[in-house]
Amino acid sequence: MRMYRQFNFDLVITKYAYLSFPTGLQTLLNDSLKKVIQSSYRQFLDHRDLKPRAGQKHMIAQVARVLGNIEQNGSGERTSDDYLCVVEAGTGTGKTMAYLLSAVPIAREKGCKLVLSTATVALQEQLIHKDLPELNEITDWKCNYILAKGRGRYFCVLQASKFLANQDDMGQMALYEDEQAFKVDEDTISYYHDLLNSYSSGKWDGDRDSLTTELSEDVWRPLTSDHTRCTNRHCEHFSNCPFYKSRDALDKADIVVANHDLVLADLSLGGGAILPEPANTIYVFDEAHHLGQKTTGHFAYNLRIKNSLKWLKSSVRQFDQLIAETTANPSIVQYVERMEFPRRDLEQALESLLSMVRTLFTEQQPDRDRMRFPNGLVPESIMVQASAIASAAEKWSLKAEQIVDVLKEALDGSVPEIDREIAERWYPVVGMLWSRGQSMHWLAKSYASFDNPKFTPTARWINALDTLDGTDFECRSCPVSAADTLKEHLWDICFGAVLTSATMTALGRFDRVVSDLGLPENTQCGQLPSPFDYANSARLVIPKMSVEPSNPQEHTLEVGRCLNKRLLDANASLVLFSSWKQMGTVIDELDKALKADVMAQGDLSKNEILRRHKEKINNDQRSIIFGLASFSEGVDLPGKYLTQVIITKLPFGVPDDPVDATMSEWIENAGGNAFMQWTVPATSMRLTQAVGRLLRSESDTGQVILLDRRVVTKRYGRQLLDALPPFNRQIEN
Repeated sequence: MRMYRQFNFDLVITKYAYLSFPTGLQTLLNDSLKKVIQSSYRQFLDHRDLKPRAGQKHMIAQVARVLGNIEQNGSGERTSDDYLCVVEAGTGTGKTMAYLLSAVPIAREKGCKLVLSTATVALQEQLIHKDLPELNEITDWKCNYILAKGRGRYFCVLQASKFLANQDDMGQMALYEDEQAFKVDEDTISYYHDLLNSYSSGKWDGDRDSLTTELSEDVWRPLTSDHTRCTNRHCEHFSNCPFYKSRDALDKADIVVANHDLVLADLSLGGGAILPEPANTIYVFDEAHHLGQKTTGHFAYNLRIKNSLKWLKSSVRQFDQLIAETTANPSIVQYVERMEFPRRDLEQALESLLSMVRTLFTEQQPDRDRMRFPNGLVPESIMVQASAIASAAEKWSLKAEQIVDVLKEALDGSVPEIDREIAERWYPVVGMLWSRGQSMHWLAKSYASFDNPKFTPTARWINALDTLDGTDFECRSCPVSAADTLKEHLWDICFGAVLTSATMTALGRFDRVVSDLGLPENTQCGQLPSPFDYANSARLVIPKMSVEPSNPQEHTLEVGRCLNKRLLDANASLVLFSSWKQMGTVIDELDKALKADVMAQGDLSKNEILRRHKEKINNDQRSIIFGLASFSEGVDLPGKYLTQVIITKLPFGVPDDPVDATMSEWIENAGGNAFMQWTVPATSMRLTQAVGRLLRSESDTGQVILLDRRVVTKRYGRQLLDALPPFNRQIEN
């Protein structure tokens, strides 16, 4: 169990709107910097006509304490070992402005860049369109800030145009040979044309997040690009590229607003490739409770065996066509010829792996669609084939990379034998092939490796998938913890960091987040007092119910009956479900009068549901939102827009989740209790997030209804209840 230092916010002494720093802090910040922070806080309060909030003052002082204490050598490098802090700041604390008022002047004083990383687009937009402009308005800092998003969030005119052209002539070379080289339906084609026209006419900015319609990944993928297929300045649409438009001012910005995925992508490239150099950067991770899951997901790999075989065969045709169009260049011919031997080895190893996996599923679990390897240990026979795949894929990818380099040189005009138009057309195609080979190598290498027993393991499993070509098998690999990755690539390198969220504790303690994120033992952690009067503003209701979720079918039917009664009592309700199946069944059971007032997740984008919900409430109409886990956070509906939150059952993780199962085995093997040490704390964090949707301001009122009696019938239930805000409880008997 990792240890941490919990700081005491009572040490912070405040008077009126002034910030009086603790004695220990006075030696760390020079007088001018202290005055800047104090005066900016007063200006902020005056600008918003607010009274000082105890929690906000405490957070300003604590962030200043930690970041201001960081010592530097003559080259500006960090020499301190105490440079991280974790702050749990509940809704209404004003944490965003708190960390800005303290971190911005300190970053400027120390000559560092400031990266503000969030998990949701909504908070990014709040920072860019509200908080940072206000900061510039009330101070004389005049910070230069920019929003940074990954390339995959932006429309690519070239890729969209090529995909549409390919749909008109399926005989042409397919850009997505194994994934997208099929005739999509006419409605989708029409939609793609509409998006292209909207961007060309300036009606749409090319940002996926500004679309009113929620797109699935399969629909969006043909419209965007990645670093292996982007020709950068060589692209004919470069001057009009939405991604590069957003990146132009990145190097000049003092403050970069990013998301966790982009930070992790930058770190995976060594740091400083996309965002500022970590050693010269102070990070503020808002919504930091997402950071662990984001990290493990970023280093997860997958490989579809039959699909990969099909793709490998199609690559032969593509490279033959490439040679036919670039015969004047001997390098490409040479590299393609050298790919033949590793390709054959790769094909043979994949065929053998497919046969083994098919046999395993037939013999061991013929009626199941997933096979998880206990403790992440892959059978020796599969490890041998995985090792062969990893070796061959690495050799194959190396030659593909060399072809990419030749085509890049051709784009620069350094290879006169290859026409620039041909190079521009083939560069993204070969780049995609190279990327696919790399992914295959990474997954196979994971399957061929033993985990270090000193660290948490990697979960490994295989899914059986129904496809048009019959059953395919998808090999998957995912680390169960982000601790080692974050320690090596972030905490050991960065100049300083603040991690904050409304939910950083599990069951009232920081042990889980400190361990899960691999934070140093001297990390300072603390909770801010909430400004809300929970006991008088809101009620937590545990209704009398005859069935517990252990009987899912009967419990779901009883939930439907409860909702038919409870939803009549409030005009603005949010109902949170544990699964699509449960939500769909309940919708079918609703009375017609209520069903007409329901907007369910999946029917519209999240933003559009929230917009229509507010519109209906403004028109004095009843509005009910049905949602899953993504509606448990990032939903800000203050006042009349939300007066009732109903949670259908405790948000335990999926019982057969391979990552959780592998982590549980590791804990049990070490002599621990996985349910109490892993499952219950995770549920506590998710439940706290869910109930946090109700009160968004100090004047809000309403009730939370939990349709799960396990909080009063099970031993762990009391712990879950006690970790929630101090609502007025009503437990029906």
